[in-house]
Amino acid sequence: MKTIVAVLCWLAAASAIAQSYPNRPVRVIVPWPPGQATDIAARIVADRLTLALGQSFVAENRPGAGGSIGTDLVAKSAGDGYTLLAASSGPISIMPNLQKTPYDALNDFAPISVIAAVPFVLVVNPAFPAANAKEFIAEVKANPGKYTFSSSGTGATAHLFTELFNSMAGLQARHVPYKGSAAALTDIINGQVTYTVETVAAAAPHIKSGRLKTYGVSTMRPTGALPDVPALGEAAGIDYDAAAWIGYSAPHGTPREVLQRLSEEIRRALQSGELRQRYVALGLDPVATTPDEMTAFLRREQERYAAIIKSANIRLEQ
Repeated sequence: MKTIVAVLCWLAAASAIAQSYPNRPVRVIVPWPPGQATDIAARIVADRLTLALGQSFVAENRPGAGGSIGTDLVAKSAGDGYTLLAASSGPISIMPNLQKTPYDALNDFAPISVIAAVPFVLVVNPAFPAANAKEFIAEVKANPGKYTFSSSGTGATAHLFTELFNSMAGLQARHVPYKGSAAALTDIINGQVTYTVETVAAAAPHIKSGRLKTYGVSTMRPTGALPDVPALGEAAGIDYDAAAWIGYSAPHGTPREVLQRLSEEIRRALQSGELRQRYVALGLDPVATTPDEMTAFLRREQERYAAIIKSANIRLEQ
């Protein structure tokens, strides 16, 4: 009897926490500069949460050190639901596999929901002779070491996704790292570098203008920003399916009831046609998960990036 009473009391307390939350403004720490994809995606959701929950969800940019400064700030914040993290692949899934971070990416946070998948696309200069993905693979495979691929930086998501594609397709090409996506794509447009797997957001305008040619998107399902472009894995005949991610997390110890309420409201927000259209315009695909689903997803992601980094022997310059 005492056990039943205790359980009922706990359920009542949990319900009270969920119903009373939030009762003051909530900070959403964005560990990137204003205008970056994570910043924009998180702000769109924050605006929806503000309307749905009656308290301000205020995005606060804390950029620096590849996103680790703002991420660490949240890791060391109180787990009360009033400081949230606009989380993303770089600081959470990739960086801990490349260098020591001041936070434990899997244990210092309480996942809430993924909010977007970030698809990538294989692009080449329009003059490249291959008509499709299989012809592209055949040409590069027949000439090991002849061709080059660019990325937005050593260890960047574009670098890892291109290395993954190269490995699965059996390609040998030389990596040319740049400081940012714009420069990495510019030298493909100019014919200085052969190819890359870069974000749809960065590449789509050049594809639509004819300055770049594409052989497929990195995800198995179509992406809203390039609905007529095939899945690269299917077009190439390999099991290639890759996307970066953006999500919401909280500090470890945040009440589960708060996490679940936020997750439910985010799911409702992402069902909005207007929000989905805004995401597509940004080159993002809306995705919603439960806290448990995001927790399992993050563990799989860290394992996947660790395998890519080990296989390609990627090391950051010290």
